[in-house]
Amino acid sequence: MTTTQQRPILSNEGLSPAHGVRAVNEFNEAVDVHIPGEIPLTLRVDGMEVVTLMTLGTEPEALALGYIHNQKLIENIDEIKSVQVDWDRELVDVITHAATGIADWQEKMKRRIVTSGCGQGTIFSCTVDKLYEVQLSPTKLKQSNIYALIKNVGQLNEVYRVSGAVHGCGLCTGTESLMHIEDVGRHNAADAIAGRMWLDKINGGDKIFYTTGRLTSEIVMKTAFMGIPTLLSRSGVTQMGLELAQEIGMTMIARAKGRHFLVYNGSEHVEFDAIPEKRNLPPPTKGMRDIRTDS
Repeated sequence: MTTTQQRPILSNEGLSPAHGVRAVNEFNEAVDVHIPGEIPLTLRVDGMEVVTLMTLGTEPEALALGYIHNQKLIENIDEIKSVQVDWDRELVDVITHAATGIADWQEKMKRRIVTSGCGQGTIFSCTVDKLYEVQLSPTKLKQSNIYALIKNVGQLNEVYRVSGAVHGCGLCTGTESLMHIEDVGRHNAADAIAGRMWLDKINGGDKIFYTTGRLTSEIVMKTAFMGIPTLLSRSGVTQMGLELAQEIGMTMIARAKGRHFLVYNGSEHVEFDAIPEKRNLPPPTKGMRDIRTDS
């Protein structure tokens, strides 16, 4: 007789995302404002230190699970017994049923890549190796639905509106966000969504992943490991991010604000059912380049 593994036991230690402080404005007036939290959280697996993440702290358990999932450090969530956060010690302890830690950990530590993530991130070569095992099935998108989704997710960045200085990510259907998480870095927000998807066994095959941040190679990889075939961002893309999206067949839409967007890959999957009236724009200047920075 087979038995079903129990859901991991989770602590419930999410923090308040914004904190009141006093500042002085341009009129030399004292004003009360809010700023986002930022606190280190060291992830350990069976007592073995893996990484320290700087986080808003609202979804620490999901963040830990998502980091492990997206870095391919543990393949099956049924191997995990519990995830417990201790903010006094700035620790999140992931305990496995086997209590043997991460397989081949020393070898994985030797093969790390520093990324362009907020504050610099790290991915393991084993993560890159597994990317091409992912099978994505692109879904059809309607232009009108993209406009509706852009409008709807733009209303969800509550922490950003209050305090600024954070990124938001969302797991979306055609027009709505099913879950939306903000953090001090877009990679943390993406990992937290991945953790909740992993925990609740949510299939990403018919979903869209939204982020306020730029679409780098690491964001493409995280989205692929969540099984999501479509990326949508209000920011821009990097060359390596685009090349990876092209190689694995991921639809990539960026610069998405209002009724504007650019499909960098997968335009054949978009039904242009709401094409706006064309504007008479001057021709681009030869050699002109966009020097704006997306963060």
